[in-house]
Amino acid sequence: MTPRGLTQVSMSNDREKFEAQWPDLGEAVFTLAPFQGARPPAPQWFVKALADKPEEHFIEVDGVQIQYLRWGDRAKPGLILSHGNGAHAHWWAFIAPYLAQEYNVAALSFSGMGDSQERDSYSLEDYAKEQIAVCEHSGMFENDEPPIIVAHSFGGFATMVTGALYGDRLAGVIIVDSPINPDRDGGPPDREGRPHRIYPTLTDALARFRLAPPQTCENAYIVDYIARNSLKEVEGGWTWKFDPLIWQRFEIGDRAQRLKEISCRLAIMRGERSLIFPPEIGDYMFELLGKNVPVIEIPEAQHHIMLDQPLAFVAALRALLGDWNHSKPNRKGPM
Repeated sequence: MTPRGLTQVSMSNDREKFEAQWPDLGEAVFTLAPFQGARPPAPQWFVKALADKPEEHFIEVDGVQIQYLRWGDRAKPGLILSHGNGAHAHWWAFIAPYLAQEYNVAALSFSGMGDSQERDSYSLEDYAKEQIAVCEHSGMFENDEPPIIVAHSFGGFATMVTGALYGDRLAGVIIVDSPINPDRDGGPPDREGRPHRIYPTLTDALARFRLAPPQTCENAYIVDYIARNSLKEVEGGWTWKFDPLIWQRFEIGDRAQRLKEISCRLAIMRGERSLIFPPEIGDYMFELLGKNVPVIEIPEAQHHIMLDQPLAFVAALRALLGDWNHSKPNRKGPM
């Protein structure tokens, strides 16, 4: 996201504005351009993870079809993985198999994103309903142990609402690089809304894929996988899947208050090099939550932690989840 925005994938035509805001990055953010449509070489761990194919499901939530992917044994405790704004369920496809050894894992695409349908209007409450609906459909509430939600970026803000409204049905939530900044109003990133550009070929579209906040990424093979699953073929070429007008029909609300209202167990993760979640924001959120919630830093990760340091992220999640299985929380309900 940009300083006022939360978009995971941004295709703004206003290059001058972009370059002025992020002058040190320039063309470097277009990770896939040098590959000219070819797939970057990938390590064996990544190839093996993607070979673990998930089930794909579509469920109706308030009249809209929501896509989710599922890995693992339905009889095991539930784990929901939630993406950032403009992203989709496949952002977790190379992470989920490492967690499915111990969990019934599901990754959803929020409405208006990925292969889920669009809505006439959007709210964090809608996304909270979608998360709970996936829990229900995937059998997570049939287990004696309630499910846990892991959520990145904008998905973390949706999960704050889920934890506040449905925390009594959850074992916990893990918020990943979703900053609450006391100096900003938390308004929507783009009230204007611009139609997506249509690129004549898939190669052209891949070359213009970039992350937001803009950043480089050494793991081009992950960026390539994400980008290919972010595109759809339309008349005249290729374009992005997410609803470009979503923020014209959205209210985000008071995120700090929702964070404090979470009634289940809570942990926070941040990337060591995240532009939008510097250490002082972690300190602020730590204080906001009465110093009873861990703030875990992933070394050398920028905002997109699962792209920058995927295996370190998996290790941190496994360690935290393992601890939660054998300990009791200090924090009791809303602050």
